[in-house]
Parts: sequence; C-alpha cells; structure tokens
Amino acid sequence: MSWEKKTLDQLGSVSRGKSKHRPRNDPKLFGGQYPFIQTADVKNANFYITEYSDTYNETGLAQSKLWDVGTLCITIAANIADTGILAIPACFPDSIIGFIPYGGISDVRFVKYCFDMLQQDCKQISQGTAQDNLSWQKLSTIEFPAPPIETQRRIADILSAYDDLIENNRKQIKLLEEAAQRLYKEWFVDLRFPGHEHTKIVDGVPEGWERKTVAECLIFHRNGGWGKEAPIGKHEYPGKVIRGTDIEEIKCGHFKDIPMRYHTEGDIKKRMLHIHDIVFELSNGNINNIGRSLFIDNFVLQNCGNNTICASFCKLLRPANPLIALTLYLEIQDMQLSGRMLPYKKNGANGINNFAFEEFLAHSLLVPKNEKLVEPFVRIKTKVSTIQGQLALLEEARDRLLPKLMSGEIEV
Repeated sequence: MSWEKKTLDQLGSVSRGKSKHRPRNDPKLFGGQYPFIQTADVKNANFYITEYSDTYNETGLAQSKLWDVGTLCITIAANIADTGILAIPACFPDSIIGFIPYGGISDVRFVKYCFDMLQQDCKQISQGTAQDNLSWQKLSTIEFPAPPIETQRRIADILSAYDDLIENNRKQIKLLEEAAQRLYKEWFVDLRFPGHEHTKIVDGVPEGWERKTVAECLIFHRNGGWGKEAPIGKHEYPGKVIRGTDIEEIKCGHFKDIPMRYHTEGDIKKRMLHIHDIVFELSNGNINNIGRSLFIDNFVLQNCGNNTICASFCKLLRPANPLIALTLYLEIQDMQLSGRMLPYKKNGANGINNFAFEEFLAHSLLVPKNEKLVEPFVRIKTKVSTIQGQLALLEEARDRLLPKLMSGEIEV
C-alpha cells in the first residue's frame, strides 16, 4: 500500500528548545520546580518521558520555555533522533526539537514510531561534523508516511500495546532494584541484618565481617578504551563498547544501540569484560551521571558478545571474588542514591565533570564472610535478568512489526 508522504512541518508545528543562558550549566539556573529534560533523559525513556535528571528554577525558566504534555521531543545532538513524548510539562535545551501534531492530520504516537523506524536515516544525514548534528535543514528533508489519521491511530494502538508491556517490565525491574537497595541499606549500612541482636559489633564492624577499602576489594581497575570505527592496522578485533549512556539501557534489557568498534589484540586482553566485573562511569557532562555503574553478569555478556569492553570515560573494576563483587556493586549503588558519592564528584573544565577515583579507592565498606547474607540479592538479580530477557523479546517483536505496519504491508 502506498501512502502520501509529508515532511515534519506538514504534520505539526516544529521548533527548537531554548537554553539561552551561558554557561548552560550555571548553578543559578537549577534547583526549582520545573523539569529540565536533556538528551540522555529522552534516550532513557521507553515511550513517555516521566523522569528527568535536573530542574530549572524561576531564573532557569525565564531563559527557556515550558512545553506542554504530549510534545514529542526529538534529539538532534549527541544522541541523534531519539524520541520521547512528554508526560509532564518540561523545559528542554536547543539540542532537542519539540513537535506538536496538527489536529486531524497526525497522531503524535505515530510520528514517534516513524522516527523509530527512520532513526538510522536521521543518523546518516547528521554526519559530517566533529559531533553529529541533525539540523532543522537536514531534518526537513525527511519525508514521513502520512496515512489517514484513523489509520495512524490504529497503528499506534497496536505498537503501543507492546510498549505498554515493555514499560511494565521496566517498572518491575526498577521495583526489584529498589527493593535490593533498601535491603542493602538495612543490612549493610544500618547493620540491622538477621541476627544482629546477638552479634558483637566492635568499631562498627560486626563479628564475622570485614571492613575493606575499595582498593582491597579489587584485583585491579583499568580505564576503558574506544578502538576504531573500522578495522585498520592492528585494530582488527571486533568488540562492543559499553558507554556510560548505555548503562541504564542495558539494565532495561536494551542492547541494540551499543556500538561495535575494532581493537588491538592487546587492548582486548587487557580490557575484555568478565562475569562479576563492574563498569563504572568516571566522566560526564552531567555531574549526576558520574558514578553510574553496571554489574556484568551472564545476561549482559550473552547479549553483548565476545570481546566487549567499556568506553574511555568509564573504568573496569575487577573484584576479588563474586561475594565482594556484589557487595561492592550494591555499595556503589547506595552511595549514588543516598548522596554519599557527591564528595568524589568534581566539576571539570569544558563542561566535563570527573570522578576522583584515587580518593575513592580509600573509601571503606563492610563485607560479610557469610555468603548467606548475599543470597537474597542473588535471587533478586536472577529475577531481574529474567525480566530483562522478556524485555529483549518484546522489543524484538515490536521492531519486527514496526516497518511492516508503517509501510502498509500489514493492513489495519
């Protein structure tokens, strides 16, 4: 079936976000009641944008714009053509385009699915500068299928049923991870573990436990790499590279955006991820993202394949044993959520913030010798891996159906 083609501005109103003030990360703009959506927030949203990493105050709002619920956010820098629909009124910068559909002409969900299908095309036309950028001039050249509005709504209803299931699974993962962190805080931080009433505690260390520094927990730590875009010279070994921006996506069972690069044999041997490793983010333009971490288990390695390493702005941590690995990962997560990580986060030049890792190596944590105390966390991790597998299957089914519906191959 052949449908009429239309450009984005024929389907709705299009304009860029606003962030006039320089520098953009000026602290006087932040800390108020207005959600401030950034490209990473759009990327991390499954369909609707409900979460955000920063807020604007009145000063921030005055140099920006508050967009309505139902606006389609389209990233045009850093992450190209990632999309999400605002479920909350929010501000966003000029690295994001806002699209509002014309009534009776287009369905915002349908347009979002068009972008999902055409994302690779958008990425290709954005290349050519030091940092990929999808300008409005380039975006305006893309034509979108424009079937009757009733057809758009039926297609969106079918695909959004999959996305509803995906979102429910993501929520289950989040609830399980929150349960694990509450349990960790109760047992390992507040020391209200099973049998604590009858356990002798000396200098904050329960009998049968050890206090170890991060350095003592690790066999080694090593910076990540980036390799080459294509095989050249000794860079002939393909392997995926996990970036900081991939961490939250992987936790939700999403692996398709992890880049494949080419590495030397020596780099693979030094940096290849093993089960029970931890990937730790060292640098990021958003200081809140520094310290994000990923526990490497069989599910991650099966989906990433052989020769997977972490990226240059991350660090590979190799703990001494599985018990220490899980305990250290949970401690890092608790530090990130509770704010205990903040003293190690440093504002850097050129908008890049860094983590004081050498200082962090001296941080101490409690490690139990009794493996039974980590068994509940292992069970939770197993449940999470199962749901991650279901998520991957749902996304695969939706992505197979998407082009067939959007082309009219499957009639609705």
